[in-house]
Parts: sequence; C-alpha cells; structure tokens
Amino acid sequence: MHAPPKSAAILPADARAALEAAIEQVNTLVLGKRREVRLAFTALLAGGHLLVEDLPGLGKTTLARALAATLGLEFQRMQFTADLLPSDILGVSVYDQNDRGFRFHPGPVFTQLLLADEINRAPPRTQSALLEAMAEHQVSVDGVSHRLPAPFFVIATQNPVDLSGTFPLPDSQMDRFLLRLSMGYPDAEAERAMLAGRDRRLMINETMPRLGADDVLALQKAVDGVHASEALLDYVQRLLVESRRHAGVRVGLSPRAGLALLRGARAHALLLGRAHVLPDDVQALFAAVAAHRLVADAEGDRRDALAASILGAVAVD
Repeated sequence: MHAPPKSAAILPADARAALEAAIEQVNTLVLGKRREVRLAFTALLAGGHLLVEDLPGLGKTTLARALAATLGLEFQRMQFTADLLPSDILGVSVYDQNDRGFRFHPGPVFTQLLLADEINRAPPRTQSALLEAMAEHQVSVDGVSHRLPAPFFVIATQNPVDLSGTFPLPDSQMDRFLLRLSMGYPDAEAERAMLAGRDRRLMINETMPRLGADDVLALQKAVDGVHASEALLDYVQRLLVESRRHAGVRVGLSPRAGLALLRGARAHALLLGRAHVLPDDVQALFAAVAAHRLVADAEGDRRDALAASILGAVAVD
C-alpha cells in the first residue's frame, strides 16, 4: 500500500492532551477493557452508535456512565420492557388549557448519551422509534419534528443468552449501529482491583469532566479531516466485495457498511494520533463493524468467525 502523505497533527496539542486524559480516565473506571473503551470512543467520534451484547454485570452500564461523566454529557438510562411504548421514549404532546394548544413534553431520548438497556425486550414498534431517531437525529411527533441534542450517542445493550420474551433486532435495524462489541469477563488482575477497590458508582459520581459537548463535536468534525488514500479505499472495497462472495455468507456488506467502516477507521486513526488511515485501523475495526451486518448461510454460524475469515482472505497491497 502506498505511503500516506506527511501531514501536520490534526488536533492541537491541548485538544490531543484532553482527549488522551479523557480516555485514560474512562480506563480507570472501566478496568481491564482498554480495547472496548477505545472502540466506544471510536463509535462516538465517528458519529455512530454502539451495540453491546453481553451478560449482565460485566460493565455495560459502568462504561456508559463513565463516558458521560468524563465527557460532560447529559445522560439518561432506559430499561426496555415488553410494555414500553414509542411515546415513552420519544415524548408526547399534551393539551395545555392555558395556551389553548398542544405542548410537546420530550422523552428520555432528548439527551446526549442514552443507555438503552436490553433493547431487544421492547416490541418492534418501540425499537423502530428509537432506531429512526438514531438515524435522523430528530423525533417526529404529531407531524412536528424536534431536533435531538448534539452530540447524540446511543449505547444499546442486549443479553445474547436469555432470549425468552425478547424481540430480536432485524438485520436491517442492526445496521443502524456503527459497532457491536462484547465486554467479556475481566482478567484476573482487573477483577482483583475491582474487588479490592471502591464502588465504581461512587467513583463515577465524583468524576470531573475532561471534555465537554462542544469538544466532542469538534472532535467529530476533526474526523472528517483524516486522510484516506486511494489504496486504502481500494482495500475497503475489496473487503466489501469479498464479503458478498465468501463461503458461508448469504448476505454480505452493503455500501453503507463500507462507509461505516471508513468513518470508523478515520476516528480510530484520530484516537491514535494520526492524520491518515492505515490498514491497521480497518483491521482493528472490521469485526466490530461487519459481524452484526453479515447474514450467514446456516443458522448458528458465528458471524465473528465469518468476519475474521473475510478479513484474512483479503491481502493488503
């Protein structure tokens, strides 16, 4: 692959220092999960959303709260249930006798970081209401559109084991999430530090923001300036083509998946202090971007394994 052009640092020194301090602070609150924290920051800076599939008690809520506290973002948590209505998320218009008109009362989606806990327990109509808001960054109620705050970042969770009473997200809806990851069990050292340390909730409550909403918006804008060479674009395109003809794959990656991969790779490069994308950025994100978008030939085939196989089948020129 061609060498990237030499370019000046894309972030000022103070912005770079503040970003690194924010990442490190989240890592002190979410122990032993540096990769997962980096991917969460990648999704946020890329302007996407994050789906976390894992068992209860492995740090999903801690990650969301730590991000919100560190970045100075408004935070809401919603527990999704089978009786949750779209209006419970989006808000509702209520008639005001004094004004002789309807007044909109915004729902919990009007925040900057929303934790949608166990999203697959809500019925499809409610899931769709949230996912449309995620895509459009606005909510329409009674024919009136209401813009969501900026930045707007959703971390949705679902339990991959306890599927009783759930409504699995359709493949078309899964595509709304830029990245999907699993937290997994902590390693022995991190788990011992948790057992011996203070309650993470108390630590998060005492956390001081390292960045603000305007800083996050500036970082998202800076992602646009990260350079992707023609050779890098060729590599991404070859991955897309391979996914559509690879053995075991019934439905491969769409052009929108390719745009998500490229946007995520730009954000990943920015996080690592580079003004250009390398194949390493694409490779670091490919499984997290691609696996939940692939449709396997046989039910039960592991999408993560398919994504890894596709990645291994495409050489870097």
